[in-house]
Amino acid sequence: MCGLVGFLNAAFLGDWAATIRKMNGTLSHRGPDDEGVWIDEAAGIALGHRRLAILDLSPAGHQPMASACGRYVLVFNGEIYNHLELRQELTALGAAPPWRGHSDTETLLAAFSHWGVTTALEKLVGMFALALWDRKTRTLTLARDRIGEKPLYYGWVNGALVFASELKAIRAYPAFANLINRDALALYFRYSWIPAPYSIYEHIWKLPAGTYLQWPAEALSPNTQGTPQAYWLLESVIAKGLAQPFQGTEDEAATELERLLCQSLKGQLLADVPLGAFLSGGVDSSTVVALMQSLSSQSVKTFSIGFYEDAYNEAQYAKAVAQHLGTDHTEYYLTGQEARDVIPKLTHLYDEPFADSSQIPTHLVSMIARQEVTVALSGDGGDELFGGYVRYLLTPAILGKIERLPKPVRRTLASLLKKLSPRQWDQLFGGLSIFLPQNLRYTTIGDKIAKLAKLCEMTSDKEVYLSFLSLIDLPSQFVLNSQEPLLIQEKLDQLSHQLPFESYMMALDLLTYLPDDILVKVDRAAMGVSLETRIPFLDHRIVEFAWTLPLDMKIRQRQGKQVLRKLLYRYVPPPLIERPKMGFGIPLAQWLRSELRDWGATLLNPTRLQQEGYLHPDLVWQYWQEHQTGKRNWAGQLWEVLMFQSWLERCF
Repeated sequence: MCGLVGFLNAAFLGDWAATIRKMNGTLSHRGPDDEGVWIDEAAGIALGHRRLAILDLSPAGHQPMASACGRYVLVFNGEIYNHLELRQELTALGAAPPWRGHSDTETLLAAFSHWGVTTALEKLVGMFALALWDRKTRTLTLARDRIGEKPLYYGWVNGALVFASELKAIRAYPAFANLINRDALALYFRYSWIPAPYSIYEHIWKLPAGTYLQWPAEALSPNTQGTPQAYWLLESVIAKGLAQPFQGTEDEAATELERLLCQSLKGQLLADVPLGAFLSGGVDSSTVVALMQSLSSQSVKTFSIGFYEDAYNEAQYAKAVAQHLGTDHTEYYLTGQEARDVIPKLTHLYDEPFADSSQIPTHLVSMIARQEVTVALSGDGGDELFGGYVRYLLTPAILGKIERLPKPVRRTLASLLKKLSPRQWDQLFGGLSIFLPQNLRYTTIGDKIAKLAKLCEMTSDKEVYLSFLSLIDLPSQFVLNSQEPLLIQEKLDQLSHQLPFESYMMALDLLTYLPDDILVKVDRAAMGVSLETRIPFLDHRIVEFAWTLPLDMKIRQRQGKQVLRKLLYRYVPPPLIERPKMGFGIPLAQWLRSELRDWGATLLNPTRLQQEGYLHPDLVWQYWQEHQTGKRNWAGQLWEVLMFQSWLERCF
């Protein structure tokens, strides 16, 4: 995993080498092992690369890299897991160049040279973002992997087309003065993250997952977004899965899933550096580690973070799974102060406002892992593919019951549920939890009751789904002079009538929440300490298989991941896994009323907000006061504001 930068600007009058090296230098954390630049002033193109050496540690893996034929120059971030198979195929076709080393970058260039861009991209198995310069046609191609594991930003700065793995590199281009995109900011305050293709800046975009974008040097149109071309579409995958569903039993489905995961892992375990895995003790990470251990002749290195606050601690479960599987396990218990010390680093890590508070423990577990390994595998993606989130399990049942109630009764029920604050509901149910079924024992029941109250007031399933993702319901009122784009609501509309609502939610999460929140969180948290992460569930062959499975192989009797559990229980006994889903959180609500109170009050001062002119000061201060008094738990909403304010202070 690495970092790439570049710009296309035939009219550039500055110091080409100094500019591209300055941009490159901002990404040293993504690639501490090597750096390189390639410049063609006559063509108006400059490329830069920072390398974290994983495959072929020799100079033969240095980037930017030119193809053997001399036509293409490439900078590439990621890993191509099937590159050895591609080399064999090219050799069989008589299209292989004399190989200089064994890096996947060299394989990529040979693939582009022989098959062209589209066909080569369709053949790749892996995670990647890349910039390819065609010296013959003077065309720049930007491309990103199917699911969006690797980031790629592009856009216009002072008349130049600039692109990079992170926004900090784009900001390093001379005379950067792009304004904040207030409409994108409204999206941020709804979701806690900024969905592709938007970024926090005007005229800077994220390349959508599964697409490529080509810019001929002679036909640049400043300040235009361009038209990304899809080489892989989730909508097509879903339609094919509906037309050709899996016909076997659940046991047979588990066996096929095991085969596909092992196939994915065999590619992802290739590395010339030490490798391990994150282990939370949940279904997804335990499945990945169990199969890793089955494929390894040595004990797999696993890593977990523990918290002294019981409501947030999963370390004991991870330790039990590790002991059962025989891994070489490291757990580290963090104090609140250690976690809070990460907060000042967040704006630099994430470059634009990002407010998934699990970014803190994710970065900390990455720090622990990096002390022993350079690559860590993760269990992300299992929830979206196999129905793991609570919203999949409860929403259809709740909505079905609510819709049977007359609207006046629904309004009355919502009013009654709002009589107690989420904190008061937590206190009430805390003593009653032992009497509830195991699958209904949640650690944050108050927040779920608040969401139920909102559900009672809704009229459509799409409105329900959006409410689960939304922290602020009317962000255009919250962000001054903004108009929220209707983004998520417009996706998958053509297939929505063919899908059960649970599947519809999973599809939208796979298109939006996974790449724009989860994968951003993991990439920046890990790359901030020069750790590569790999995600076996996001092999596109597993994604495609998952969409052939009937819904009851995923969700049944208010429990998700049925087929995944069946597979896991071949390796780990159910009692080690079956427990309430906790998530990967921190005691944020408590911290904002104690250790973080002074910091928060300074950033949220109404006079300061008024002077900055981005947010409605009265609404922000109302949230702050209600949270401080315990009337409401506005931790998520306040964290959004604090992360924006911190970013504004440091990066704008």
